[in-house]
Amino acid sequence: MMHTFAHVDTWVFDLDNTLYPHHVNLWQQVDKRIGEFVAAWLKVSPQEARRIQKDYYLRYGTTMRGMMTEHGVHADDYLAYVHQIDHSPLQPNPAMGAAIARLPGRKLILTNGSIDHADKVLQRLGLAAHFEAVFDIIAAELEPKPAPQTYRKFLRDHGVDPAKSAMFEDLARNLVVPHRLGMTTVLVVPDGSQEVVREDWELEGRDDEHVDYVTDDLTGFLEGLSAKS
Repeated sequence: MMHTFAHVDTWVFDLDNTLYPHHVNLWQQVDKRIGEFVAAWLKVSPQEARRIQKDYYLRYGTTMRGMMTEHGVHADDYLAYVHQIDHSPLQPNPAMGAAIARLPGRKLILTNGSIDHADKVLQRLGLAAHFEAVFDIIAAELEPKPAPQTYRKFLRDHGVDPAKSAMFEDLARNLVVPHRLGMTTVLVVPDGSQEVVREDWELEGRDDEHVDYVTDDLTGFLEGLSAKS
């Protein structure tokens, strides 16, 4: 496998449901708080808030972007509320850390979350020291993946050559633009042994042409790469 990654000098990782297992369902907590925020802001029932939340998520990339566009929500208020969660379900992953450390070149995070949330996740996982920088939703000027301009700004801000980089993501639709730009793409999917809470569309796309590789074991996948480097 390594010959297809031999050109890679920059390793780009999504955060939530990519660097930790889907079945931890940490995002469930965020998802619940998003619903609460939507219901309170729009003064609608939890059921109607849920419908709006998922509609905006699908159409705008994040519910936040939909709430900003449609209802004038301020990003700071939204992010402060939805990321007030318990990060304790996350456990240190020294095996993943060692595998990431052995990869040649730079390692970066590209997330639709906030840098505060990302820092807490990386600290809990014991991975913070391995990443050069986090490009979050604020750095993206509040335009979430899969917006093309978000990837272009990330590449420009961090001086990344897409032809020499790899992108790891848990949503196939967020790999369309990276693949088009020339990045090697890896889709991280649930391992199948645990129940996960996802929308049906979130689990689609593993056979699409913009997905170069699929893995349900990111640590094992990275160990395989570093073992051959």
